[in-house]
Parts: sequence; structure tokens; C-alpha cells
Amino acid sequence: MTAPTPAAPLAPYTTLLGFTRYVDRTGPTKATFVGGLRRQRASRSGFNPHGQFVKALKADIAFHTSGTHLDRVVAAVKPRWRPLYRALVPGAMAWLLSLGAPRSVDLAQTRDALALLGDLPVKINPHFGIRYADGRAEAVRLHFDEAPPTDEAALAMLHLMGRQMEAILPHAEPVLVDVRRGRTHRTPATAKPAEIERWLTGEAIAFQALWSTAA
Repeated sequence: MTAPTPAAPLAPYTTLLGFTRYVDRTGPTKATFVGGLRRQRASRSGFNPHGQFVKALKADIAFHTSGTHLDRVVAAVKPRWRPLYRALVPGAMAWLLSLGAPRSVDLAQTRDALALLGDLPVKINPHFGIRYADGRAEAVRLHFDEAPPTDEAALAMLHLMGRQMEAILPHAEPVLVDVRRGRTHRTPATAKPAEIERWLTGEAIAFQALWSTAA
């Protein structure tokens, strides 16, 4: 009888959201978090409750409807998700209004990209892009959590999006939108890309070590 072939080792890998949430943790919680990501990837599990919300927001931008689709999606979503959507809509509406006249902004197509931090692959996946009438463009990542993003998490996310922007949406600016508060985060003018890169590369090396330990 032929012995079963051993399964190939699960190589370290994470998404933009997973990596920035990891960076935002300290001490033993980092190891626990990476172990959870590894188990989730091994089981190929995971569910995104925000999918319909993102589609509605994109539709309001694409069709210049100032929140009509967001209003409708609260009633259309499954009852268990309605409290979440009700909590998200006011901030999303405020953000839409902050963009200016509805017809001055259009939806722009973005592409996912694969970044390497050291040897760690990180999937960079903005939610969508927007293009203004004056030609400016932004690649948008949405933050849905009850707590606002920390400065460290926002900086990491914006830096990683920015370094892959030519693949994501050429010449665009990365932005992180805190949906619940309708607030837009941008890379600070005082940011030092080389220092941020060194910081995140060190975090990636530690991530890989914790991933291997969790095997």
C-alpha cells in the first residue's frame, strides 16, 4: 500500500487587511492573530458581510445617485446584517457628500496587486477607485470597524497601497475611508517612505516566523 503524500507546507501569505491588523497588535496577541489567519487559510473559510454594502456604495458613485442604493440595501440585506448596515450608512452618506456634486465624481476600475515585503506576499486589494472631473484619481480602501483606524494601521495600509499604485490605478492617490465616521485618511505630508518600508519589512519577517511557529 502506497503511503499518502504529505501535504505541502502552507506558505506564509496575507491580505492588506490581515497584515495591517497584525501590525496594529502587540505582544502575544500578534502570535494568536497570525495563528488564526493560518487556520483560516488552511480551511479556506471566511465570510465578508460587507459585500452588498460595497456594491451599493459603488452603484451610488457610478450612477450619481447620492445614496439611493445605500438606502435600499439596508432593507434588502438579510435581517441579521441590518443593524450593521444601519450603523454604516450615515457615515457613508457623509463621505459621498464630501466628494462634491454627484456628477463631478465617477467610479474608476482598480486592480488587485501582489506586494512582497521581504519574502512575504501581501495581496493589495482596494475596494474601488474614484476619478474626479479635474482628472484626479483615488484608490479607496474602506474601514468598517467600530473603532477608528489607528495611525499605525492607516499609515501601513496607505503605504502598501501607494507602493503598488501603478498596478492598482496609475497616478492615483491611496485613501482610507473610515466608513462609520465618514472620514478620509491620507498619507501624512511628514511621512518618510524609507522608514515606513523598513518598519513594515521587519513586521513581515516577524509575521513569517509566527506563521511557521503556528504550523
